[in-house]
Amino acid sequence: MAEQQKSLAGQVVVVTGASSGIGRAVALEAASRGAQLFLLARRVELLEEVKVECERLSLTSATVIAVDLGDLTSLEAAVATIKQATEQVDVLVNAAGFGDFELFTEIPVAKIQQMFAVNVLGLMVLTRELVPLMYEPQGHIISLGSMAGKLQTPKSAVYAATKAAVIAFSNSLRLELRPLGVKVTTVNPGPVKTDFFATADQGNQYLEKIAWLSLDTEQLANRIVNSFGRQVREINAPWFMEVAARLYPLAPRIGDYLASTLGNQK
Repeated sequence: MAEQQKSLAGQVVVVTGASSGIGRAVALEAASRGAQLFLLARRVELLEEVKVECERLSLTSATVIAVDLGDLTSLEAAVATIKQATEQVDVLVNAAGFGDFELFTEIPVAKIQQMFAVNVLGLMVLTRELVPLMYEPQGHIISLGSMAGKLQTPKSAVYAATKAAVIAFSNSLRLELRPLGVKVTTVNPGPVKTDFFATADQGNQYLEKIAWLSLDTEQLANRIVNSFGRQVREINAPWFMEVAARLYPLAPRIGDYLASTLGNQK
C-alpha cells in the first residue's frame, strides 16, 4: 500500500496519448500523487478534460499540448513548448499509438507508413529530444510496447512489427542510458479495455471475444506509475501471455499453431 501512495510531488511527467486509454489513466494516476503533467495528444477537447481532472487531483498545473506524433513539424513544436516551460523531465510515458486489424495484403500502404510514423518514429524522436532534460534528475522513459510485439497473430503484421520495434529500441536505449542513470522500461500489455479497438477493429467483435483476458486500464496504470523511478526492465501482462512469450521460441511450431488458431480471433 505504501508503494501505491508514493508521492510524485515536484516531479514533471510527460505523457503522450494522454487524451484516452492507458495514457489518460497514467496521467490521472500520476496526478493523484502530485505530479506536474504535460499532456500530449491530437484531440485537444479531450485533453482539456483530462487537464481539469489532473489539476483537481494534483493541486498543481497541467499543460495541454496538441501534437500529431506522425508529423515531425508538429512534434518539433511540442518539444519546443515543453523546453520553454521546464528544464527537467522526470518521467516520459510514450503511450500514444494505434493499430489496424487487416490482412497485410489488404492494408493500404499509407496506413502502414502512418502506423510506423506514430508508433515508432514519433516515439523515437520525442524520446531523443527529451532525454537531455532527464540527465540531471536521472529520469525514466516508459514506452508502450505490446504483447503483439512478442506474440504475433494474424491480421496484426504491421502493428506487431511497430511494437517489436519499440521493444528493440527500448532494449538498446536502456544499455546506452544506463551509465547516465536514466531508466528505460517497456510496458507490454495484452488486450486492454480501451477505445484502441474502435480504430483497430472496425467490426467491434474482437474485444468481445477476448473480454475474459482483457486488462483493466486503471490497474495497469497503477502498476506503471508504481514503476516510476525504479529499475524495471519490462512490465508484461497478463502473466500467462508473458509465459507464452517465453515459451514460444522453445516450441515455435506449437506456438505458430496456437497463434493461428486460438490467437486468430480478429
